[in-house]
Amino acid sequence: MLISLDLSGDVPIYQQLRDRIVEGIAAGTLTGGESLPSTRQLAADFGINFHTVNKAYDLLRQQGFVRLNRKSGAVVDPAAADDAFAAGWSVRARTLLAEAVAKGLPADEVLATCRALLADFGEQDERQGDEAS
Repeated sequence: MLISLDLSGDVPIYQQLRDRIVEGIAAGTLTGGESLPSTRQLAADFGINFHTVNKAYDLLRQQGFVRLNRKSGAVVDPAAADDAFAAGWSVRARTLLAEAVAKGLPADEVLATCRALLADFGEQDERQGDEAS
């Protein structure tokens, strides 16, 4: 998986790493059981502090997207959504939608964007299902 980061952007680097990895899981480019690069390797690749990568990996662990092991490192392990995740996701989605409304984006444009993004992830799921058959 190729990860692109904006090292001079407003979003913290650890958050960008976390987001790109979650997107990779959703898109199917990162699958359950797949090992992620070591914190030191990923830090060296981007020229960033390994503690930044460690923070991203720990956040992914806390959120149930990876498991961390001393021997195997970070391994993709997306757990099924539970009630707590669903409630938290809804709150975050509400805030993001509120931002779009507050900035004057038309509802039909917001919905079209949401559908297009979900379709991208859905297409990945369909392709993986076809490959497994």
